[in-house]
Amino acid sequence: MSDYIFQPVAPASLPIEGVQQRFPVHRVFCVGRNYEAHAKEMGNEVDRSAPFYFMKSAHHIALAVGEQPIASRTDNYHYEVELVMAIGKGGRDIDQAAALDHVYAYAVGLDMTRRDLQAAAKAKGRPWDTAKNVESSGLVSVLHPAGKGFDPNRGEIGLKQNEQVVQRADLSEQVWRPEEIIADLSRYYCLQPGDLIFTGTPAGVGAVASGDRLVGWIEGLADFELVMV
Repeated sequence: MSDYIFQPVAPASLPIEGVQQRFPVHRVFCVGRNYEAHAKEMGNEVDRSAPFYFMKSAHHIALAVGEQPIASRTDNYHYEVELVMAIGKGGRDIDQAAALDHVYAYAVGLDMTRRDLQAAAKAKGRPWDTAKNVESSGLVSVLHPAGKGFDPNRGEIGLKQNEQVVQRADLSEQVWRPEEIIADLSRYYCLQPGDLIFTGTPAGVGAVASGDRLVGWIEGLADFELVMV
C-alpha cells in the first residue's frame, strides 16, 4: 500500500554534460537587478547594499530545448538570459572565499517573465509571483560540471531572437559576483544540494511571439536553442 493518497509528482531534474545520472532540482532562487544596465531599462536603480531574491517552483524548471510554451494570461512574455549555478554541496553562512566550492555545475538559463503582470504588481505594491513563478518559465541548458575551466565571473553572455542579437554583455558586469551571491543567500537559507540560483539578466529583454527561435549562450558553456509556441 502506498504512503500517499495519490502518486507524487516526479522531481524536476536536468541532464549533466558527460554524466549519465541527472541533477535533481530542489529549490530555485533568482537574483533581481544584478546588471546595472538591465535595472536602468526597467526604470530601477541597483541597490548595492545587498542582493535581493525571488523564487520559482522547482516544478517550473525545464530543459531549454525543442518547443516551449508561451504563458497564459499575458500579452508581454519576456526572455531574460542568465547564468545558472547548480549547488552540489549545501551549507549555511558560507564563507565567500569558499563559496564556489559549493557549485556542482553551471548552465545557461532563461527566466521567462509575464512583464505586464509584473508591472501591474509593482504598481500596486504586490508580490511578483504570477509574473515570475510560471510553468516552464525556468528554462535551463545542459549542466556543465564545475572545475572544467569555466569562470563564472567573466565571459560573454547573450541571446539571439530569430538570428538577431538582443542581449549581449559580459559576466564581469554582474553587480554581485557569484561567490557573493552564494555567501549572502546562505545567510537567509541553508542551501541544499539540488538548489539552482539564477544570477540575473543583462539589458535587452523583450517579448516573444509564437514561432520565435531563441538561442542563448555563455562563453565556455553549452548553448541552447528552442522555439516558443
